[in-house]
Amino acid sequence: MVARVFIDGEAGTTGLQIRDRLAARRDIELLSISDDLRKDTSARADLLNSADVAILCLPDAAARESVALITSDTTRVIDASSAHRVADGWTYGFAEMDRTQGDAIAGASRVSNPGCWPQGVIAGLRPLIAAGLLPADYPVTVNGISGYSGGGKGMIADYKAAGDLANCFAPYGLGFNHKHLPEMTEYAGLSAAPLFSPAVGNYYKGMLTAVPLRLDRVAKVPTGAELHAALADHFAAQPAGFVDVAPLAPLERSDQLNPQALNDTNWLRLHVFANDARAQALLIAVYDNLGKGASGAAVQNLNLMLGVDQTTSLAA
Repeated sequence: MVARVFIDGEAGTTGLQIRDRLAARRDIELLSISDDLRKDTSARADLLNSADVAILCLPDAAARESVALITSDTTRVIDASSAHRVADGWTYGFAEMDRTQGDAIAGASRVSNPGCWPQGVIAGLRPLIAAGLLPADYPVTVNGISGYSGGGKGMIADYKAAGDLANCFAPYGLGFNHKHLPEMTEYAGLSAAPLFSPAVGNYYKGMLTAVPLRLDRVAKVPTGAELHAALADHFAAQPAGFVDVAPLAPLERSDQLNPQALNDTNWLRLHVFANDARAQALLIAVYDNLGKGASGAAVQNLNLMLGVDQTTSLAA
């Protein structure tokens, strides 16, 4: 059976990448709207309600409007905005988050695609909290850098215009109210929001998140090997998942710790570094902010919802 898929917002960065990934699929019929009708509510409603799956690549307010336009009980939705990531009735689209999450996505009618920044944080912290190695009230700090494509068309244009003169490391979110904090807190299993300090680099795509851990603040101090084993066991149990854990090694530096190392793949790789004598550790995640962090995750969720191999159309 051919599934009818409508990408509402296909002209945006994420929408274009999703469409490119799906264009050659024979099990999917891509519905499209002409340029002159993109803001025509009636035309969009017709397409939304005729689709088997609608993928929303829109600002939050527009995504809520699109959901409100859907009256068909057969249209399933993947929302790539942040409008519904912690909303009741929506399934969070990070398949590797738990052993049952892929099944939950497969059976859901409403799936909220994860934000790019939270996935590395959730992947590193949730298994450790679930294993009892970190408490839910641990005071988490998150640092990271992303390519400028994460800022959308406006930021892409600004960086391209500036060229080599663009800021190579531009911290932002300095009011500490980043829109990804609610999902980061909710799905990592934290009792309070982390202190989050993101930055944009002068390159197109790819990201790295870093979570430093002062383990002397934990009642029973875990070793680096225990942290690594908990993460490795968690993701080894995920069927056909796209998260892996690098070997534990006493490195001072590594070429793998490059935010662009996994560009053009759907992989997220976790690294654990530790000094047991100092009771200190560092969790680092590397992935493509437009891959696993956006369009790749959406295609993976679509595959699960359609009952096909979740790796279909996704580069390894």
